[in-house]
Amino acid sequence: MDVTQERAEERNLPYNVFAKACPSRGTLEHVTGRWGALTLGALHEGSLRFNELRRRVDGVSEKMLSQTLHALERDGLVHREAQPTNPPRVDYELTPLGRGVAERLLALIRFVEDSMDDVLSARERYDATRGAR
Repeated sequence: MDVTQERAEERNLPYNVFAKACPSRGTLEHVTGRWGALTLGALHEGSLRFNELRRRVDGVSEKMLSQTLHALERDGLVHREAQPTNPPRVDYELTPLGRGVAERLLALIRFVEDSMDDVLSARERYDATRGAR
């Protein structure tokens, strides 16, 4: 038994994201990937249609947003509501599980944004001593 398995057993967790075969690893990838995190953060503000969401998550392609939404919906984090109207209307919103994940992500996002002066200073020091790449 490796250290990671021992730690999971100590915590009595049925899942262990550090184990290669654990299904929680895929969900973590969906949540913490660039587009997953930004999509969850944007939907925390409320229900959005696809194009509204695409405008809010600046830089995401239609294909990537679609793939991201499918993955988050499959994981139970996003709910897709299709209205039988003409033209069709599709809204996306967070599930209760998705809201809990988004709240934690937003805390991390705020921390990163609040720390950017320190990050940029660290980058400058690094580049000055090791050369910019």
